[in-house]
Amino acid sequence: QVQLVESGGGLVQTGGSLRLSCAASVSGLRGFEILSINDIGWYRQGQGKQRELVANITDRNTNIEDSVKGRFTISRDNAKNTVYLQMNSLKPEDTAVYYCNAHVVVVSPVGTVGSNYWGQGTQVTVSS
Repeated sequence: QVQLVESGGGLVQTGGSLRLSCAASVSGLRGFEILSINDIGWYRQGQGKQRELVANITDRNTNIEDSVKGRFTISRDNAKNTVYLQMNSLKPEDTAVYYCNAHVVVVSPVGTVGSNYWGQGTQVTVSS
C-alpha cells in the first residue's frame, strides 16, 4: 500500500507562515519499494468550494498558481520521497484542507507499476 501523508497544517494568523510536507511510503508490502515519484501536486479545498491546484513539481519544472504566486513555493527531497509547500504571507482565503497528489512508481517482486495517489489532507486555517 502506497501512502502519502501530509503534515504541517494548523492555525496561523494573517501574514504568518506554514510549511506543509507530503511524504510517500510503502507499507505492509514485502519486497515493494518506491522507484520514483513523478508529478507531485498540492491541491486545496475550501469549505463549499471545489478542489483546486495550488502548485505542482516534476523533475524539471515547478508551477505555482497565480492565486498564490509570490507567496508559496514548492520543493522536493527525492532522497526522502517528500515534497514541501512553503506558505508565506498567509491570508484568510488560504484557509482550506490541503492535499498532495502524486504519481508513484513502485517496484515489486512481480514488476513495476505506477499509479496516482492522494493523501488524507491537512487543515490550514488562517485567522484574520
